[in-house]
Order: sequence, then C-alpha cells, then structure tokens
Amino acid sequence: MSIIINLDVMMAKRKMSLNELSERINLTLSNISNLKTGKAKAIRFSTLDAICKALDCQPGDILEFRE
Repeated sequence: MSIIINLDVMMAKRKMSLNELSERINLTLSNISNLKTGKAKAIRFSTLDAICKALDCQPGDILEFRE
C-alpha cells in the first residue's frame, strides 16, 4: 500500500509557494516540506482541511492511493 501526496502538483497549479501556503494555513515550512516530499507519516484532518481551503481543492486532489 502506498499513499502518494500530490501537494507539490496542487501548489504548482495554484501558483502558490511553500512560504505562502505556510502563512495561509499557519504551519511551519518544515512540516509542509515533509508533506510535499512524502516524508510525513501522517496528516491531521485539520491540516488537510486547511490545505484544501487554501488551495481550493478536494482531499483526493492531494492524496492518491497506488499499489
């Protein structure tokens, strides 16, 4: 089982930088960077909610399942 995080793709589509997203959702750059690079082991629903609001997207746009 593998969950792929497409945060970088959505950020590029919305032309949003890591710094801008960090400021909008009040999360540290290192935490967002860990999500973006796939190093994170978990994500809180509140964080996912904030990211989706900031990027105007659905959770499925950010998270993808691949076998």
